[in-house]
Amino acid sequence: MPSWKTVKVILYEVLQFAALVVPVFVIMERFASLIRDVKGQDHTAYWLVVAVSIAYVTSVTLLVWVPLKYVILKQKRFISGIKQWRPTALAYLILCTLPCFAILIASSKVQADRGRKLDHFLELPVSLVLFSLICVDIIERIRPCRLLGQSDSLDLDLDMSGPVLTHLNHVATVSRQLHTDIGQNGLTQGQPDTRNGSTSDRWQDNTGSPSHSTPSSRAPSTAYLYSSSLWHGSYSGHLGFLRRRDMRAEVIVDSFMFWLDTVEIVRMAGEPSVFYSGWVFPIYIFAFLSTLRVVIVPNSPLLASAGLALQDLPFFIIRVAVIIVFGYVTPVLYPLKNVLVGLTFIYFTFLANLKFFKRHSMF
Repeated sequence: MPSWKTVKVILYEVLQFAALVVPVFVIMERFASLIRDVKGQDHTAYWLVVAVSIAYVTSVTLLVWVPLKYVILKQKRFISGIKQWRPTALAYLILCTLPCFAILIASSKVQADRGRKLDHFLELPVSLVLFSLICVDIIERIRPCRLLGQSDSLDLDLDMSGPVLTHLNHVATVSRQLHTDIGQNGLTQGQPDTRNGSTSDRWQDNTGSPSHSTPSSRAPSTAYLYSSSLWHGSYSGHLGFLRRRDMRAEVIVDSFMFWLDTVEIVRMAGEPSVFYSGWVFPIYIFAFLSTLRVVIVPNSPLLASAGLALQDLPFFIIRVAVIIVFGYVTPVLYPLKNVLVGLTFIYFTFLANLKFFKRHSMF
């Protein structure tokens, strides 16, 4: 009987292979039906396109996908040394996402040239192609962790948003450090400081008083708890389960949030007024370029700059141009998001580190 680890590997590979072949087959079948209708119920053209799709999937599976998976699972030296990008994600983009977007562009061109508007493929790009891409991204990110029991957060390749408390040292209080400094200058710890005729007890030695506890004695329970995504302890009370967090679930949520902007711009391309125009070309081209971000590992410092160059900047330009030409076919929220992300990235990355801003301490 195979081990649970083998079962998990088989499950992941089956899901990724399904995400590779299903979008290609579905979109090619829709494209075949479109060609048949455009040519006046020509069934020969329909079966020719279907045969081409079967031959394509068979070829890329045997020549590219299976050898790549074999090399990755066997952890060959030249592939195991790759740490900053994901070969599986790059192969998926080239073998599945790129052909699907190309077929959608070809469908728009065929109908525009024939002057017949039969199918604008509104639901397929958003619901199938990008959903399969999200599934591949999720599988690659949760592959190192267990599927049963509590997750070992150290196995997950995530970018932690807050500091992680790994070691605690006993830190003396400020008053005790001042006692030490004054003692070295010839003063005693218990000597009071007289100011304006009154005695201040800030120099008194209160270490023996049980009512004064040092901050370091409370540090293990309060310090850096906002990095609690590493915390999987049990909680007391009837509603303690509401405070539990698991990073495996957070990976899925983060993956869907990561692709919302790309999903919206592809949905905009499915609008009939946009789909049958020449704007469908730049929209799908830049949408594919934005998907290249999935190749970068999630905790890479290159991800922020890649998001600005491949997504926010070109998406803002395209959305503004499309709104000017076709009206509000996309919510204004998305171009506002693009410009806000771009401005904040430029400010906090470049401008905030200039000497002019460092000299001002009002913020």
